[in-house]
Amino acid sequence: MFCFGSLHVGPSWFYVSNDRCRTWRGPFAFAVAGIDKVCTRTDLVVLGKRDCLMFGSAAKSDGKEGRVFCARTTDSGLHWKLVSLIGPEPAPGDFAIMPSTVRLPNGALLTAIRHGKPGFNITVWRSDDLGQHWTRLSDATSNIGGNPPALVQLQDGRLCLTYGYRKKPSGVRARTSADEGRTWGPEIVLRDDGLTGDLGYPRSIVRPDGRVLTVYYFNGPRDEDRAIEGTFWKP
Repeated sequence: MFCFGSLHVGPSWFYVSNDRCRTWRGPFAFAVAGIDKVCTRTDLVVLGKRDCLMFGSAAKSDGKEGRVFCARTTDSGLHWKLVSLIGPEPAPGDFAIMPSTVRLPNGALLTAIRHGKPGFNITVWRSDDLGQHWTRLSDATSNIGGNPPALVQLQDGRLCLTYGYRKKPSGVRARTSADEGRTWGPEIVLRDDGLTGDLGYPRSIVRPDGRVLTVYYFNGPRDEDRAIEGTFWKP
């Protein structure tokens, strides 16, 4: 089991557990052949027993964050090789970081990426060749104040994107797509009671009963209140 951690432009480390997270070994240095200053946020697509894709962020050519890449291991994570960089390098002062990826039943990869200025939005990209080439599909959000996405596929085939909303009223929101990320439905407000915009960074899973559990960092009702909280909901 892998648990990644890093600073804005690396370095990154990982820990390994062989007993379902009771004990851990590490930290070990995480490296991707062909990438400098790796800044990971755990985003894995398992292809087989020893085969896995990992999506992360790396420093731009100016040494600042960040640009999203796709890497692959075929030896259970002992070695990782660069598959591709996703999209053009962001302009100075901008960044593309913190992807969240799903693999559709037809094999296509869809990844949602957090962007900085000017729009503080989330874009969605598609690959039909296991990450070698990418096409930008849509802007799933716009002007949300900057927050990473959590992308999952629902039981009915729709995509579900959750994210923190850092403007007033601050909270956690979601959108769904019925056409594999090309267009997105109206915003769904899961919470709007955040004290400030210091919140978000969600993770979502789909339960067997069809409901989604979205877990996130939250603040309020007092300024000193900070906690990991969650919402059960049904799109």
